[in-house]
Amino acid sequence: MAALSSGHLATDLAQGSLPALLPYLVDKFDLTYTLAAALVLAATISSSLIQPAFGLWSDTRGALWLLPAGVALAGVGMAATSVAPAYWVALVCVLLAGIGVAAYHPEGSKFASYVSGSKRASGMSFFSVGGNVGFALGPLLAAAFISIFGLHGAVLLAVPGLLVAAALIAVRDYLAAFAPSPAQQASSGAIQAAERRGLTLLLVVVGLRSVAHMGLFTFIPLWEESLGHSATFGTVVLGGFLIAGAVGTLCGGPLADRFGRRPVLRWSFVVATPLILVYVLVGGPIGIAAVILAGAAVIGTFGVSLVMSQEYMPSRVGMASGLSIGLAIGLGGVAALTLGAIADAVDLEATLLCTAIGPALALFVSMFLPPAPVRRRVEPAPATI
Repeated sequence: MAALSSGHLATDLAQGSLPALLPYLVDKFDLTYTLAAALVLAATISSSLIQPAFGLWSDTRGALWLLPAGVALAGVGMAATSVAPAYWVALVCVLLAGIGVAAYHPEGSKFASYVSGSKRASGMSFFSVGGNVGFALGPLLAAAFISIFGLHGAVLLAVPGLLVAAALIAVRDYLAAFAPSPAQQASSGAIQAAERRGLTLLLVVVGLRSVAHMGLFTFIPLWEESLGHSATFGTVVLGGFLIAGAVGTLCGGPLADRFGRRPVLRWSFVVATPLILVYVLVGGPIGIAAVILAGAAVIGTFGVSLVMSQEYMPSRVGMASGLSIGLAIGLGGVAALTLGAIADAVDLEATLLCTAIGPALALFVSMFLPPAPVRRRVEPAPATI
């Protein structure tokens, strides 16, 4: 699990560095807010639209090679963005990084499910927190490289991905031992009918949650800069938001195993909307504290919703993971572009206020989520190093 979580960290570190790059790319290419948000859209759409296809491939044929290949491509693609000579080249680099993200997540989520044991929400939270930490470290690391070496210094963002890719290649056989054979799946009764209504509603919830997640992820640095703070200060606030999300994820899994998936999911939305409003309307130290807590609420249920998607679609764990993660990323990117247009037409304050709408609507939809079908665990053959 540690290797899988590390891969998740390195993959999302690359994607998470994009907001820290945005203010510098805006200056370099003289971009509007809409064009800046288009870079986020390119990253999110490329990492989401094909993610279910990677998941289906993983379920039907197995594709452990996607783990090292995905994490390496994500890192190299985002690093190349910092040295792109033109806006369209930067756009292509971001697209390639997104494809790497899409390749890694379904396979990584599937194997995290295999090795989680009976506490699946807790295990998936540990896997998910790697991504949360990666998103948190991404902007901080990018800002540090840029502060020391200038924008071109962000090319060093490729290093973590390449190192983790090498480690994943080294443990590939060990991970493969956890995969149940088709005979084991059939004999255990793991292949069951999918709960389509539940999965559909859950995907709506995930998409609405992403309005707040990706909206704040994209615009916190720009908002802080508009208030007269430095780009570095905005990156630090974003880092606090994302680190709180990692802590929330670690807590969310055990809480979901103890009290149930749906109650934990709903309570996160109850507190998210007012916290976002306090950040925008009150501001100051209280606002900063509120947006950090909002990170725990908004991001903290990522692992919980991922487990729920797998339980609603037990015979296609990889595809369920691809749909859940991919939709979160994809709709978040669409939301970021829409919010960027609002920022250009009105102002950034209106944009950030709009991010509070997502959790409020997600709470309403989550009230209709049915219980997940009972999934009997598939016991893989004992793993040997």
